[in-house]
Amino acid sequence: MFVETTQRLTDEAILAMLTKAVAKATEIGQPQCIVIVDASGVTLGQIRMNGAKYLSLKSASAKARTAASIGAETTAIPEHVGLPIAAATEGDVTRLGGGLPIHMDDHLIGGIGVGSGSPEQDLAVARAALDAIGAQ
Repeated sequence: MFVETTQRLTDEAILAMLTKAVAKATEIGQPQCIVIVDASGVTLGQIRMNGAKYLSLKSASAKARTAASIGAETTAIPEHVGLPIAAATEGDVTRLGGGLPIHMDDHLIGGIGVGSGSPEQDLAVARAALDAIGAQ
């Protein structure tokens, strides 16, 4: 037909994700930049924790948008196209670790990107945020 029903994150979900992500970053001792976007890449929530690298906010945003766009972890982009695609999109698409899609009930509803730590730290914080709402 002409209308479809979509799922989207609530304000409460975004706040819960940010709260859990900040708690995980604090637990591991790595201040982070955290960005949550909807399925179309619009920023719904973000924070740059005190001590996080300010330029990491840009990479966290690119990670969130990339994960939402491809529906997969950012590292799913093949290594050999990582640099060319980043250059072609002026950094809007990245294969840097730390970006995860947000799936609920088999629907892609957004993405989360975390930056300022190692790829492993970024992923741990992103996964904690997903756990906060029971997302895959």
